[in-house]
Amino acid sequence: MTMKMYINNNNLVAGMTLQDTSCPEHNNMALHACIEPSKVIKNRQKLAEFLQIDVSDFVCANQTHSANFRCITASDKGSGSTDSESAIPHTDALYTYEPGIMLGSFTADCVPVLFYNEKIGLIGAIHSGWQGTVKEITLKLFEHLSYNEQVNMSDVHVHIGSALSQKKFEVDEDVYLKFKALGYADDFIRYETSTQKYHIDNQKTVQQQCEHAGIPLNQITIDPTCTLLSPNGFSYRQDKKAGRHLSFIMRK
Repeated sequence: MTMKMYINNNNLVAGMTLQDTSCPEHNNMALHACIEPSKVIKNRQKLAEFLQIDVSDFVCANQTHSANFRCITASDKGSGSTDSESAIPHTDALYTYEPGIMLGSFTADCVPVLFYNEKIGLIGAIHSGWQGTVKEITLKLFEHLSYNEQVNMSDVHVHIGSALSQKKFEVDEDVYLKFKALGYADDFIRYETSTQKYHIDNQKTVQQQCEHAGIPLNQITIDPTCTLLSPNGFSYRQDKKAGRHLSFIMRK
């Protein structure tokens, strides 16, 4: 099994699974975008074994490009871990204060966001495709945590995972106007005469949302790997039948 490990210490583990041709369905982790669910479950079991946990410790959401988020508790453990029906419904961001729960975000070009605040045991996983970005899911979740749960944003660390690069994220005017309307994405948009398209850096736009929420820039990291250009990447833009990476985070 191929993956990137972002954090693996005494308190936290976080990473992102990658496409691997030696695994069933090339290491696809998503039940909503697969050929044989049993193979996806086997891939998840391999990941669980590597992390020395059980698949029932996973919590997965039914992602719908919404701006909806949910606080996960021990009673949610196992939701969506081996079937789509029990996944957290219509939700694109999960967070928890409890240990032993692995939160995940499924992506194939969209931006996965993992975050943590070790001082209070907070972790979270966000799925921010372009629709989630223009709906400001990341900013809305962080504002909720700050204003409603009194989380000190200066103690939050964020990792923005592999996604479609600005070079390959080509859009027409309708999508461009949505990013333009945010008021802070102009520096991450350019028009290319060669493609006659607008090219947008979704990762940098999400980073800006993190900064607007009060997270220090030096506590935000970005994986610059393009999911379309990398041989280890799943890209929906390249192949509509593509599998999905799983970006995961868990407090031990």
